[in-house]
Amino acid sequence: MKIASILMALILGGSPAFAIGKPPVRDVLKKVDDLYRGSTSRGEVEMTVVTPDWKRTMDLGIWSEGMDKTFVVIRSPAKDAGVATLRVKKEMWNYFPRINKTLKVPPSMMMGSWMGSDFTNDDLVKESTFLDDYDAAWAKEEKPGTWRLELLPKAETATVWGKVVMTIKAGTLIPLEEEYYDEHGERVRVISFTDVQTIGDRVLPMTMELTPLKKPGNKTLLRYKSLQFDIPLEPSVFSLQNLRQAR
Repeated sequence: MKIASILMALILGGSPAFAIGKPPVRDVLKKVDDLYRGSTSRGEVEMTVVTPDWKRTMDLGIWSEGMDKTFVVIRSPAKDAGVATLRVKKEMWNYFPRINKTLKVPPSMMMGSWMGSDFTNDDLVKESTFLDDYDAAWAKEEKPGTWRLELLPKAETATVWGKVVMTIKAGTLIPLEEEYYDEHGERVRVISFTDVQTIGDRVLPMTMELTPLKKPGNKTLLRYKSLQFDIPLEPSVFSLQNLRQAR
């Protein structure tokens, strides 16, 4: 009976991971989703946007609480200092100090560019998650020392991506690369992860480089200069008042 159950699971695709020593797909997705968050997190980040005509660097402060709350504020350059973004569950706002206005970001804009970078609003504040919003399975083609996952958005997931292919380091589950495809199956952007460091009890890449494949010469580099996890955060951090104060 036990052998029959194993054979049936293999036929249904439910346990090839078990057969070759891979963890359950859900465990991998949860680890990747939680990699930069934890129960709470606070980071100082340098974001550099590169185009064929110009280069721009911003310093950011980022706070998060679980998967539901994110607060981001631009510290420099001076002309953008104080611009802030807040997400609480499914709602998101941007504050622009020069015009002293708080604008709510509609769901249709979650896949839009954040502050002119190649990262989307959703990339930065993580409204969607791989675990909740995608169906995933182990891919057949792999390079030595790596595992690959193919992720397809669920029917109810609002996204422009037709498929995501994730490459992780075998055993450690550290992300190495994410490839994003459009609804026609064309690869349109790649995020690579480098500069692996140990932060507390976590091992994670501190640098992400996003390359939009349809924009030659463009890329956005996001580098964590510092990162803390599971620290006390006041509830007021994730408030509209704090958004306007941008502290």
